Amino acid sequence: MAPAQKIVPHSVAAISSALASDKASFPWLEDDLKVIEAERTMTRFEEEALQTFLIDKFEKLAAETPKNIFLIFEDNLFSYELVDQMACRVANIAKSWGLGPNDCVAMMMHNEPAFIWTFLGLQKLGIAVALINYNLRMRPLVHSILATDPKYLIVGAGDDLLDAVREVTHDLGDLKVYVQGLGLLQAPVGVQSFDPLMLTTLPLAVSPDVRKDLAMNDMFCYIYTSGTTGLPKPALITQRRAISIGSRTVLVGLSKSDIIYTVLPLYHSAGGGLGLYGAIVTGAKLVLKKKFSASQFWSDCRRYEVTFIQYIGELFRYLLAQPESSLDGVHKIRVAFGNGLRKDIWLEVDKRFKIPMIAEFFSSTEGTGMTVNFSNKPGAVGRLSPLLSKLNSDSIVLVKFDYATALPLRGKHGLCITVNVGEPGLFLTKIPEVLLRDGEFIAYRGPREASEKKVVRNVVEEGDMYFNFGDVLTLDKDYFLYFQDRIGDTFRWKGENVSTTEVANVITAVEFVHDANVYGVEVPGNEGRAGMVALTLNEGYVLGPKELKTLYDHVCEELPTYARPLFIRHLDEAIVTGTFKQQKFELMNQGFDLTKVTDPLYFLDTEKKTYSPLTTNDLPKFLASRL
Repeated sequence: MAPAQKIVPHSVAAISSALASDKASFPWLEDDLKVIEAERTMTRFEEEALQTFLIDKFEKLAAETPKNIFLIFEDNLFSYELVDQMACRVANIAKSWGLGPNDCVAMMMHNEPAFIWTFLGLQKLGIAVALINYNLRMRPLVHSILATDPKYLIVGAGDDLLDAVREVTHDLGDLKVYVQGLGLLQAPVGVQSFDPLMLTTLPLAVSPDVRKDLAMNDMFCYIYTSGTTGLPKPALITQRRAISIGSRTVLVGLSKSDIIYTVLPLYHSAGGGLGLYGAIVTGAKLVLKKKFSASQFWSDCRRYEVTFIQYIGELFRYLLAQPESSLDGVHKIRVAFGNGLRKDIWLEVDKRFKIPMIAEFFSSTEGTGMTVNFSNKPGAVGRLSPLLSKLNSDSIVLVKFDYATALPLRGKHGLCITVNVGEPGLFLTKIPEVLLRDGEFIAYRGPREASEKKVVRNVVEEGDMYFNFGDVLTLDKDYFLYFQDRIGDTFRWKGENVSTTEVANVITAVEFVHDANVYGVEVPGNEGRAGMVALTLNEGYVLGPKELKTLYDHVCEELPTYARPLFIRHLDEAIVTGTFKQQKFELMNQGFDLTKVTDPLYFLDTEKKTYSPLTTNDLPKFLASRL
């Protein structure tokens, strides 16, 4: 996530006043004014916030209000003073390791207070932190850890994390690995215990002078995204971008009087960026949950008097699946801020949980723009009216594109072609000069090709540069934006981006698999797209019970839950284009529809722990289990 669309302040008041006199002629005016006012407030806040780093803001709060509660976790209260003291211990440990500004340390930790003070402690020294997804295993885990060339890896408490790292320590070279949560127990071979260091290191304050040579374009952290190809890629989150992400919460009025409830993982730009960074830049209190619990969600919100919640679409679907209660609408929440809430359950959420404002947004970790629905318009992710486009100098555009290549189509002058109302369009946002490095936009650490693929030039005028989200949106007659689909080689399932290339690489490692064409398919009653793979086998093999069991065990071992294909389609031969690229479009359209697919189909059978044949009798039960 990056700077939202910027409303140009000059002449806004004059335009608004002129239009306000005739709302009948401009029925969309009220909705536009909500966007304009929110953007102006956020812009003023962000400009002031960018005077110092995020860690400076936390240290200021700790110095001015040491006894105030910053964090609540499992009914335990953590003051600014306590979190700062623990962060100072971490900083002094890292300092003893010889680390300093612009070094990198990787972290893989669950949502817990130790995540926050470990992260902040490293920030005290200006260390860039690589935030590792704790669901990763084996090759994707090794790749993610080594992708940022860290000097150390700090692993949080939990046998699952320890086991995951121990499985790959031999692939990490000479990287030093420290594990939390062992207490005084002897550390297993290949890792060292972090706990004795925390017990013996004094919480001495670290002088902010250590950060005096840091600049806003220096690295703050790396947040991983599947992007459009290959294994997880570390998106660059600079000091500037971290503050910009946190400042996005001001769009929906977050302030120091608010209490945020965060169940989303802190390694994400949503849980970590909008939740943690948002709490720091605004001074709001943070209630942290280790993991989402549908049965505890509303009781937690009532107990802690939460006023601000974060969500992804799946979250509300799980909440709706809980038994109805007379207390469902009894809370102090004033706003829900998130993305992925589909129109089909929006009204039910609104009616049952009575949240005054559902602010659905559209953005991405590495993107250069953001839209927000301030109008409680069911299903909408923001607005793109002529007035807003004019004020923002076309910073956001929807353009026609080729589904086969996922690239924009060009007009006779070589520029992109904007779509009409109701037409699907590729979502592009202008790349501001402040985000360029020597004239280039660098989205990820690693090969420049990955970043270059996200850039579209000559969109509105010759020489401009836009970021390609790879997502398709539509615009209705009232200028509200709606997410329609994700194209290319990534789909979203259970709130996570899944790289088809990564999944295919895992599956083709199986001895009998010749080729694996991975794509996402819609599952009724679920957000996003579930994984499906069309397989071809090496000569001499059949897809029998033994092979299906092997595939099941392999994907469960190598892939996190959300990335495991729910469906398998067995092809006699691969379907490719004339240029020998995998053909996905027709396969995606057919999905797992037994009336359209004549090839053998199988589903991920967690009861039998194998892939089982998909029949008309099995399908309803399987789909019901996905809710």
